[in-house]
Amino acid sequence: MTAELTKIFTKEFNASLVHQVTTDFMSNQRSGTKAQKNRSAVSGGGAKPRPQKGSGRARAGTTRSPIWRTGGVTFAAQPKTYNKKINKKMYKGALNCIFNELLKRKRLLLSDKLNFTDKKTKIGKAFLENLKISNALIITSLENANVFFSLRNIKNISIIDYKEINPYILMKHDNVIIDNNVLDHVKKATTI
Repeated sequence: MTAELTKIFTKEFNASLVHQVTTDFMSNQRSGTKAQKNRSAVSGGGAKPRPQKGSGRARAGTTRSPIWRTGGVTFAAQPKTYNKKINKKMYKGALNCIFNELLKRKRLLLSDKLNFTDKKTKIGKAFLENLKISNALIITSLENANVFFSLRNIKNISIIDYKEINPYILMKHDNVIIDNNVLDHVKKATTI
């Protein structure tokens, strides 16, 4: 099975590429939704609060001025986008070299035993004990519901659909287990 993986993951590890793709991916996860209301966004304040002259107080045209209580914020924070463009070639190349490095360090496994008969955590634990693994990322398909339910409650185990593969989650775990049924999809996601 290792021979199959060696044919797919051929790219040499490129630290700068992996770093760039990972930081770009992480910044794309940021929401940047912090916002405040400036004087035009605060509701109300249509009428002049008092006459221009005669009261002895300062001139005021609106109650929504930043110097008034319940007024707008002077330099209001606006929603910000942290999105960075990642080229497809770079992204796929980074995934391929991460997988290749995992394979070299004997941290990547291909399993054909991910076809559980029931949704039991006990079955998931037995599977991991058989492999002698306590910290792993398991890549399978969402259709494989028994595996998702059997492994989701186990500490230090993450299970994802093959469509959700990203550089950050690959490096987060000690081991990566790929379901044999989704190997073609993983190959398509990592080859240019």
